[in-house]
Amino acid sequence: MRRLTLAGLDVVLAGGEDREGGGDGPLVILCHGFGAPGEDLVPLFRQLAIPSEVRFAFPRAPLDLAALLGPAYGGGRAWWMIDPQLFEDAQRGIRRDRSRSIPEGLVEARTALTGLVRELGTLLGAPANKTVLGGFSQGAMLSLDVALRLPHRLAGLVLMSTSIVALDEWTPLFPSLKGVPIVQSHGRTDPLLPFDVAEKLRDLLRGAGADVRWVEFSGGHTITGTVLDGLGTLVNEVLNG
Repeated sequence: MRRLTLAGLDVVLAGGEDREGGGDGPLVILCHGFGAPGEDLVPLFRQLAIPSEVRFAFPRAPLDLAALLGPAYGGGRAWWMIDPQLFEDAQRGIRRDRSRSIPEGLVEARTALTGLVRELGTLLGAPANKTVLGGFSQGAMLSLDVALRLPHRLAGLVLMSTSIVALDEWTPLFPSLKGVPIVQSHGRTDPLLPFDVAEKLRDLLRGAGADVRWVEFSGGHTITGTVLDGLGTLVNEVLNG
């Protein structure tokens, strides 16, 4: 693996001919969720049934939660701040509709990830049509927000255990994903991000013409083997496309 900084974000590169992002294979960019350490998703590249030529980039979110919220969050990162009370409410079954909210910090996170996609494309010689973007939870929300605004169509999107924000901004942009393969997964008993909201997002994407491969599972806010199978299938399609 190789570590570097691009577009102001610390990134781990893995896979490829040299296991450091070398070669000319497809690129998969995966963004971790709120509160996770920056390298939370790095082990995934070893768990997928894909050829070694596929390259991976794992960016670390810019916000240090320990500095913002205290030592209890040591090692945790975030793309934008979320009020911890929202998590406590969710655990108690109290739902708050945030689908039309535009989180403070989303624009800055979007700018950083968009810049990273561009710089990785230049550095690694990875065009958009050979790049898969995605993530888990907050990282998936950000990935979708960025994909909707990129000038070139991506090879695919991966939306693991995600939800809806900025709906009024997203809705007119959904048609830009027409025909784009999207793996969207969600646990039926997710205590943090409601399953029915994920279903609504799925239906909105399909209604706009996106090729959504829906993976639901019996579980909570997590990544299962069936989710990895879906991601592996998508990456292999890009490789052979």
